Amino acid sequence: MRIAKLETFHADGGWRVWSFLKVTTDDGLVGWSEYAEGFGAGGVSEIIAKFALLVTGQDPRSIGKLSSQLRGVTRLAQGGLNHQAIAAIENACLDIKAKAAGVPVCALFGGPFRDKLPVYWSHCASFRVWRRDFFEQKLGMRPIRTLDDVTELGREATARGFTAIKTNPLNLWPQSKPFSSGFRMGPNMLDRHPDDAAISEMREVIAAFRKGVGPHTGIMFDINFNQRPEGFLRIARALEEFNLAWFEIDIHDPDALAYVRQQVRTPIASLEAIHGLGNYRPFFEKRAIDVAVVDVPWNGLWESVRIATLADAFEVDCAPHNFYGDLASLMSAHFCAAIPNFRIMELEVDDVPWKSELVTKAPVVEDGQFIVPTAPGWGADINEDALRKYAVKGA
Repeated sequence: MRIAKLETFHADGGWRVWSFLKVTTDDGLVGWSEYAEGFGAGGVSEIIAKFALLVTGQDPRSIGKLSSQLRGVTRLAQGGLNHQAIAAIENACLDIKAKAAGVPVCALFGGPFRDKLPVYWSHCASFRVWRRDFFEQKLGMRPIRTLDDVTELGREATARGFTAIKTNPLNLWPQSKPFSSGFRMGPNMLDRHPDDAAISEMREVIAAFRKGVGPHTGIMFDINFNQRPEGFLRIARALEEFNLAWFEIDIHDPDALAYVRQQVRTPIASLEAIHGLGNYRPFFEKRAIDVAVVDVPWNGLWESVRIATLADAFEVDCAPHNFYGDLASLMSAHFCAAIPNFRIMELEVDDVPWKSELVTKAPVVEDGQFIVPTAPGWGADINEDALRKYAVKGA
């Protein structure tokens, strides 16, 4: 069996673009992966096309060899877009290998450790507030305009079986300072310092969610790269009374992140923006996090399992960064099922109604639990008719 062709596709996600890689072998077996083209300046698809010249003719089942070779030839510019392109190829080849063996992908790594995965409602209220033009006007979702609306959404989450939700600064009011994640151009992108009014609004939003979900449902709060250590500390301390399941932040400095963790009582989750096993290591050695967030489309599932193994040696749990479409959710589910130190799985709930049309079998979520697929490969392929229906010319 040899790799014959690599093709990339881009589908309309309404407020974003979903990108997919199709790897076809000389005997007609097909492997799929989902990857991210919309972060930074883009360019992952172009790198995949260049890597295609290197991997065509190789055995797709030799996952470790393929990935190691590609990391070797990019060693002078490792990480970033190169790493993400390698991960896309790695993931598609894992789909092929599992299909050829007639097993689900997680079985290649000793799984499944579990057949049901607790999930949390990610960006709960966030996108409905940030992108009212789309979620309200185009999708017709219930508006989130007041703290009472936030409370009601919390009640809805628990009624639907979710045992945890994650939200962000919402900026509900006209006088609110627009939230900046710290990695997108826009107002306040460079103003990474504390703001008393913003911290007060964060407290009000979390209090409203706590009122809605009750005392036992987990609440995660994510502010990305929004602050420097001083600001992260002030916010974490201001929210301690709400008993957060975790406070999710991003810092590329292991010592700075460890400092924040040592100063607060709330569990710290981080590292979704880190690429590769070696770059995770100093964060574990510094005891910088309670939950390591691992992006499977960015790192590749083989590399992600290696990261989780290292985390396990330091008694650290892992959770996937799953900010994508349904194929990526299946990929993340196999990661969660393949490791013993799984915490909880991220899931985008507010999304376009055609999301599941793009896969041949939609993921199943029952009572807040994601059912791990048992079919060979990821458990579903990409529906190429839907790809054509929702195609976009570029990412």
